Amino acid sequence: MSSLSVNHLLGIKQLNKNDIELILNTAEYFKGVINRPIKKVPALRDLTIANLFFENSTRTRLSFELAQKRLSADVVNFSASNSSVKKGETLIDTVNNILAMKVDMVVMRHSSPGAAMFLSKKVNARIINAGDGAHEHPTQALLDAFSIREKLGALKGKKVVIVGDILHSRVAISNIFCLQKMGALVKVCGPQTLIPKYITSLGVEVETDLRKALEWCDVANMLRIQLERQDIKYFPSLREYSMLYGLDKHLLNSLSKEIVVMHPGPINRGVEITSDVADSKQSIILDQVENGVAVRMAVISLLAGRPVGE
Repeated sequence: MSSLSVNHLLGIKQLNKNDIELILNTAEYFKGVINRPIKKVPALRDLTIANLFFENSTRTRLSFELAQKRLSADVVNFSASNSSVKKGETLIDTVNNILAMKVDMVVMRHSSPGAAMFLSKKVNARIINAGDGAHEHPTQALLDAFSIREKLGALKGKKVVIVGDILHSRVAISNIFCLQKMGALVKVCGPQTLIPKYITSLGVEVETDLRKALEWCDVANMLRIQLERQDIKYFPSLREYSMLYGLDKHLLNSLSKEIVVMHPGPINRGVEITSDVADSKQSIILDQVENGVAVRMAVISLLAGRPVGE
């Protein structure tokens, strides 16, 4: 199989196991490409891609832009903060104006859950969801899965704990869907106030004791506290959160086995993770960043109908 079962990447929920495997295997090829002296392929030189970011982003936007340029696509960047959206223009009008300029694909980040799905039904272009509110962040889950597979050799049977602000995290939800489809076991860990009530209905166990969670897992994915999405206080203070759910070198070294440490970024050093852990040999955080470009190249080329080698 060299094509996806979907026309858009709206969320991991819409992908099947074969889709995920195809993306990860294609990303493996592209990782080889971006480590060559000449890091570009001419695969998409006739395509124009618009990056629409209605929410602030640095890493994801740069990663997508780099992926598009490595594939030789023409790239248009749009930021809502200095656009007609500020003057009251609707999402559909904004996108239709951009599509009138003959854009083939849209990468969109938006604060409203379901924005990418809504857009996919209204406009004639391939849509990639780069994060919609607290709903999904599919390319982050795919690059996390790729990074785990690269480090441990497989995903099936691996134990992954996602630690932190599960309630507000689109990364957590997409990771849960992705890892489970690939046969991994998933737990979440954090204060009860930051664990959504529905999480057990996804077949995910909840552990509120960080040490127990770390002793169980092969991989710990440490999430940041998303203060910008919190309208009430979910815990007394960042200091108290850090004492109970922060990962430092002392705790990491005291475990009975060596685990892999991940973080989707941006890191709040000294809150969910200390610098000596983030920069340790057990951390694959910088690998995740590098793999993000390869995974996004894979997603873009597959949605464009340009499988590897064509």
